[in-house]
Amino acid sequence: MTDWDYVSDLVVVGSGGGLCAAIVAAANGREALVIEKTDVVGGSTAMSGGVLWLPNNPLMQEQGVPDSFEEGMEYLQAVVGDVGPASSPERRATYITEGANMVRFLRDAGMRFVRCEGYSDYYADVAGVPAGKARGRSIEPAPFDGNELGPWLPKLRTSFTGGIAILTGEAATVGLVRRSPKAMRIAARVAARTMAGRLRRQTLLTNGAALIGQALKVVISRAVPVWTETALEDLIVEDGRVVGAVVRKQGRVMRVRARDGLVLAAGGFARNAEMRRRYSMQPNAAEWTSSNPGDTGEVLEMAIALGAATALMDDAWWIPSSILPDGSPAMCISERSKPGSIMVDSAGNRFFNEAVSYMEAGQAMYQHGAVPSWLVLDSRARRRYTFAFRPPGVTPKEWLTSGYMKKADTLEDLAMQCGIDPAGLLRSVERFNGFARAGVDPDFHRGEGAHEKYQGDITNKPNACLGPIDKPPFYAVAMYPGDVGTSGGLLCDEHSRVLATDGSTIPGLYATGNCTASVMGRCYPGAGASIGASFVFAYVAAQHATGRRAAAPAAVAAG
Repeated sequence: MTDWDYVSDLVVVGSGGGLCAAIVAAANGREALVIEKTDVVGGSTAMSGGVLWLPNNPLMQEQGVPDSFEEGMEYLQAVVGDVGPASSPERRATYITEGANMVRFLRDAGMRFVRCEGYSDYYADVAGVPAGKARGRSIEPAPFDGNELGPWLPKLRTSFTGGIAILTGEAATVGLVRRSPKAMRIAARVAARTMAGRLRRQTLLTNGAALIGQALKVVISRAVPVWTETALEDLIVEDGRVVGAVVRKQGRVMRVRARDGLVLAAGGFARNAEMRRRYSMQPNAAEWTSSNPGDTGEVLEMAIALGAATALMDDAWWIPSSILPDGSPAMCISERSKPGSIMVDSAGNRFFNEAVSYMEAGQAMYQHGAVPSWLVLDSRARRRYTFAFRPPGVTPKEWLTSGYMKKADTLEDLAMQCGIDPAGLLRSVERFNGFARAGVDPDFHRGEGAHEKYQGDITNKPNACLGPIDKPPFYAVAMYPGDVGTSGGLLCDEHSRVLATDGSTIPGLYATGNCTASVMGRCYPGAGASIGASFVFAYVAAQHATGRRAAAPAAVAAG
């Protein structure tokens, strides 16, 4: 028998969505322990928009937004399709049913959420895709005063908003502040919220920092220990069951008992160059990712060494990204949907609908062999819209002097600077400009889906995503398949139990988040699909491990 240095009921590895598992264990009267490898809490979730995509969630029900379990299943079947056991009907059913239960549970625990009204499902109103919701199925955390964390506030991983208390569901509209009265009203609301927080001496958090901050507050209030600077070094197995772990806590090696089970919620391998070369679509050596610095994959490799099955290891939560002069990636989300821009390959050809979801856009770059691709835009688009998180029309001198952003008075000269075939680019722009004037893109149907319109410019008629590229000077920026994390990993069943290569479960071992093969398969159905799955399956894992099995999902829809 192992000599234990510390004993708990549920041990959670990772402090993003895994915090939800710790909250559940405490609510069920069990002891929990959270270990975090880095010196701050929250992982990539804290750095994110903090959105959760949850069909038929309680906030939708309370606000009269029509949805149902059946519609959620129908939509997932349409967009995800058959990708094997990672997205089995049982896992999808659990995700929808227990997602709603989880929101109720977290709200009862004191966490607050708001709906992202109008943040459309990514395939809503797309031809051939039923049951998408143009009003959206996404929710996000309400603004949260980080001062409520007391001495834990410095331990919270920072978000990307730079002190501006903006909700993720407001960001796309605020970007049109120079174009839309609605955007001006929302910008004024954001400014008032931010200023009010400062006047009250609050540390007002939104997005992922607010989500993790609220969860951490609940964890602390329930006396759940959170050990930072504590790395998992090995899994301890007795009689075929995972019963604990070897961890290194601030230099001290400890053996930790997990009486009910161990939940892996430690992220994927986005920053592990060797694993990216081995598993990811290529080229990719971890240099374009925006995931957190601790996303290095060793926990996933430990489970694989134990005999765990994996799937979807070549995929990721792709987001086309430019590489700024300092070497850091800048995610390109709404820019691809704005009028006056296109993405082309080195031959100067468009090869996909630029306004599709970021995951699909990254996949298209790989499938077409267009790494890098080029985002080409004219001065009208540069003047009107944000780019790389800079306000409209603001082009830092360094962008041009470093070569990050190319600029030319003619498209031919621009193409030569980028190594693009000039004749091909001219043909593509001429064809696209014709589409822009007509307001219809017969090649790739850009601007037809509800989410494409949401990320476009609603003041631009007749199509929110189509505008001519005809006003010099012209600009171009190289785009790479960046990501916010890998999306393949351990295969789990509908109870979050890790499966072995023979299809059996590995007793005592659970997993959630980016170290698992996602229930979303190779698709991103809507904003917050990855964080939603991380939290939901952490909730499910803890319910199962602590003996309070989650309510049985509704009958699995056929197909």
